Amino acid sequence: MYLYVLYGSRKMKYTDSLNRKIDLPKTPQRIISLVPSLTELLHDMGLERQIVGVTKYCIHPVHYKSTKVLIGGTKKVKFQVIKDLEPDFILCSKEENTPEMVTELEKIAPVYVSDVKSLDDALLLIKELGLLFERRTQSEHIIDKINFRLAKFQNFIKETPIKKVVYFIWANPWMVAGNKTFINDMLRICRFENAYAHTERYPEINIKRIRILGGNPDLFLFSSEPHDFTDEEVFEVLRSNKKVLTIYVDGQYFSWYGSRLIKAFDHFKQIHEKIAAF
Repeated sequence: MYLYVLYGSRKMKYTDSLNRKIDLPKTPQRIISLVPSLTELLHDMGLERQIVGVTKYCIHPVHYKSTKVLIGGTKKVKFQVIKDLEPDFILCSKEENTPEMVTELEKIAPVYVSDVKSLDDALLLIKELGLLFERRTQSEHIIDKINFRLAKFQNFIKETPIKKVVYFIWANPWMVAGNKTFINDMLRICRFENAYAHTERYPEINIKRIRILGGNPDLFLFSSEPHDFTDEEVFEVLRSNKKVLTIYVDGQYFSWYGSRLIKAFDHFKQIHEKIAAF
């Protein structure tokens, strides 16, 4: 993100994660967030008063469902509700929001589109949003906490052998996390080799051919989001893939790239402790 201020008009200019230019006449005071992980981040940066609208998937902090206006989901929003809120800034994600949606939202207010595929991307985004919202001290504090927890976790697993994993995100059709995703980078940090790193984004797979196309995985991880797997669905996978260690994981810690990262490494440690117990 590039920032400069024209002192005569106090007009601020930015570029978002997609290098799209954004002009802001002043620091945003009426924010709508369509990105659950960033809704939590903005709250933790002290911007609760400025947030006027969120999606139904913005579940942290929990009281936002009753104190903020719900503007729909991440894939389908209520444009008139958003317009009536008179926002001066809208936060979107390339992962969740379509270009068509962004174009329509730009008719209402400036739109910032995030695109995060790695931890480094996430830390840069936190820093950039801290500058944009004049919350530099708060954003740097969050980054420091994340880096501190990361260093502790890396020290914990430095002697841990790398395991090949399949990270499931959906059932029927069966979908997994591939390369060029934030999840893939979190797996790398956990010293997990993604069995589907040769594919991109979220491919559909045949669960009866995992050992052929995904190699010989050591571990199956079943995420709690975007699909919360049932025991029956997990057993269906295991019928064709016997003797593969299986663990349920909290998907927020693998896919949310805001301040939730502070807590993520404790969850990753717990996963490794479960593996060691077998």
